[in-house]
Amino acid sequence: MVLKTPINRSVTLKSSVTAGDKLCRQILSELKRSNFNKEDIFAIHLALEEAFINAVTHGNKMDTDKEIFVDYSISPDRIEFSITDQGNGFDPGIVPDPRCGENLYKPEGRGLLLIQSYMDVVEYNERGNRVHMVKDNSEKQKQ
Repeated sequence: MVLKTPINRSVTLKSSVTAGDKLCRQILSELKRSNFNKEDIFAIHLALEEAFINAVTHGNKMDTDKEIFVDYSISPDRIEFSITDQGNGFDPGIVPDPRCGENLYKPEGRGLLLIQSYMDVVEYNERGNRVHMVKDNSEKQKQ
């Protein structure tokens, strides 16, 4: 069954890495019904997992008493999602580029780089505790 009506959902999850697994599977299933191709689904899956893991580990500092808020919208043309943690936030502009010399062997910044590489739009709120991402459906752009 192909998705014809847009999906808009808001979900609150416990702050644990495994809490996002079920939601991620649900979103990926909905993307398949929206006729997103395998490459787009891979990109979205990676970005969603990275953003959720960052929210849990860096934002909420693995505090299971905190929560992660996920808002998403899926239409046949695009997916938009926002992930918000309850942490203090950060400035994405000061995260070192992991592709540069002294940063090559440091783990910091790789998730942000992957998210930027795979998504069409990546925006952070002023506080730095919410990331908003957009991926347009490549199949729709070809038509």
